[in-house]
Amino acid sequence: MLYSASNLRAGLAALAVAAGASFLPAAAQTDGVVNIYSYRQPELIQPMLDAFTKETGIATEVLFLDQGLEDRIAAEGENSPADVVLTVDIGRLVNVKEKGVTQPVDDQTINANIPAEFRDPEGHWIGLTTRGRVVYASKDRVQQDEITYEELADPKWKGKLCMRSGQHMYNIALIASMIAHHGEEKTEEWLKGVKANLARKPDGGDRDQAQAIFAGECDLGIGNTYYVGLMMNNEKEPEQKEWANAIKVLFPNANDRGTHVNISGMALAKHAPNKENALKLMQFLTSDEAQKLYAEKNNEYPVKAGVEVSDTVKSFGEIKPDTLPLAEIAKHRKAASEMVDRVGLDDGPAS
Repeated sequence: MLYSASNLRAGLAALAVAAGASFLPAAAQTDGVVNIYSYRQPELIQPMLDAFTKETGIATEVLFLDQGLEDRIAAEGENSPADVVLTVDIGRLVNVKEKGVTQPVDDQTINANIPAEFRDPEGHWIGLTTRGRVVYASKDRVQQDEITYEELADPKWKGKLCMRSGQHMYNIALIASMIAHHGEEKTEEWLKGVKANLARKPDGGDRDQAQAIFAGECDLGIGNTYYVGLMMNNEKEPEQKEWANAIKVLFPNANDRGTHVNISGMALAKHAPNKENALKLMQFLTSDEAQKLYAEKNNEYPVKAGVEVSDTVKSFGEIKPDTLPLAEIAKHRKAASEMVDRVGLDDGPAS
């Protein structure tokens, strides 16, 4: 667990409640603040929060946790200082809802700005930005510029595919989307083909797949679009620029249903003590200004139509998102996780 300087009051309050105290921070008792519990690193959301405060005069307090956020809010109960939850991945957004720590939002401004497929049908979460789950392909060794997810099981790629753990939430969402489109039986056959094509045991993060392609260990990798942007602009570890330069981004199924996308999103906490301010922040985060800032800072795609993407993101190429509602995909997460274990995906190709 990590706290930034700007989240001290909310952090102390959460710790106090967890320890059995029953008070809110002074900030949570005023009309001029909104308390944010976030899975996103504070530096990734601060530019939007600064812009919100400048426009509205409402201060923000951020508590960052790297795990257990929804359990913390549940433990705090009615005394929770949490107003807004910020997180990534449809799995985590659905989990926050399923833990019973959110309340529905039916707001005209938000509904007008965010397409229905990126909102919970019952209003418990709202998407803010998207990232494509794409194929990283070697510029030198892969001639084709189009691919489908289904093709990743084609024997022509045997020994040429790299990926992180199949149980990682990003891959679970992708596999769940395949189940939603093809059913469990066909998806399991596909996943067996993917396993047979692996160059090595699934390992590392998305950037490690690009590094493996750079090193010649594989020709294809599965990764999120925004990691390409992070590598391209990494001044602290310039070797990552070489990894990015070794790959091209292929958007699977661009000529049919579109590329699977996942989201970052937000939810209104069940017992938000500053509900009015929280709704103002949520409305702001769906505005043109915040959408552009948020997407640019994180190398992601704005969810609101008509908001321009950053030059870095433009360089990846055009994305056609799969329009299957994420809430529908989320229904298949458990089946996807069980399937990963059943086929032994994380054991690697030789098992």
